[in-house]
Amino acid sequence: MQRGKFNAITDVPGVKVGHVTLYDEAGPERACTGVTAILPHGGNLFEEKVPAANFVLNGFGKSVGLIQVEELGVIESPIMLTNTFSVGAVLEGALQHMLMENNAIGDSTSSLNIVVGECNDSYLNSMRELRVRAHHAIEAIRNAEGGPLEQGAVGAGKGMICFGRKGGIGSSSRTLTGEGGDLYTVGVLTLTNFGKTEECRIDEWLSKNSKHHLNVGSDLKTPEEMEHEKPDGSIMIIVATDAPVNDRQLKRLAKRASIGLARTGSTVHNGSGDIIIAFSNAYTIPHKSEDVTNSYTVLRDDTPIMNELFKAVIEATEEAVYQSMIHAQTTTGRKDRVVERWPLVE
Repeated sequence: MQRGKFNAITDVPGVKVGHVTLYDEAGPERACTGVTAILPHGGNLFEEKVPAANFVLNGFGKSVGLIQVEELGVIESPIMLTNTFSVGAVLEGALQHMLMENNAIGDSTSSLNIVVGECNDSYLNSMRELRVRAHHAIEAIRNAEGGPLEQGAVGAGKGMICFGRKGGIGSSSRTLTGEGGDLYTVGVLTLTNFGKTEECRIDEWLSKNSKHHLNVGSDLKTPEEMEHEKPDGSIMIIVATDAPVNDRQLKRLAKRASIGLARTGSTVHNGSGDIIIAFSNAYTIPHKSEDVTNSYTVLRDDTPIMNELFKAVIEATEEAVYQSMIHAQTTTGRKDRVVERWPLVE
């Protein structure tokens, strides 16, 4: 399918992404981590919520806010990504940002549901040092912008490992035209931290889709030390679209992302947290209204464009995983551990 201008989640109009990266060049217990913020639109997210859903493929994760998204079908905050032990600090920072932006929250109106996802970067990052603080989350939100997206070992992806080599933040997009001529975009952002090298199918994808290829003679087995010491890992997948769909339909899109993940070779290990969050910004849902009903125009399930949306999610998810690997650089982390970038050449 056709890619968007930037081949990133920011091709969806209004979506913004911001990073903060924490990295110590030296020291046995160094920071090698960060925060990534995804803003569904550039307005007031609490006052103008977006329809959303999540799908838990494997629940070995410590995310925040998914229960309310499942219950009410909306997101009302930036979607935040970080390492496992920093979920609390990032929650606090995102909350502080939203409180500064909305004086009514917790006072004259209801509470707030912040969404935070995580992956375990403890092989390269000294997670016990708790280096991510609340102000880093605020900074990531303020850094968010549209357009070209920095990927690889950046933000929440700084210390992440994908298929035994360096991973991190990856993104991709697809565009499609509806029956009435409307142009829709699907964008996916992944935080990749899963898999064994020998499981990966990137070579098959590269041969058909990229100017890159694997260096001949590369060792495609997971390094022995990493095999014994690295946790199973996880992936966070964020799906965005401007197609007019509701939360139930977004759940269906989120499920299709798991097919894109499977195409990469993932077998969803026991200790892997594989979580997908999907939202649409085609319309917003006001926090307050004098009306007792809401009326929105959404696509019918049986329209041919729905199948195209499914396909777009699958393709963009698969490529977003690979983009996290293509853009990542060799990284040295705690205990002087080195995780090599994928052996790719042009």
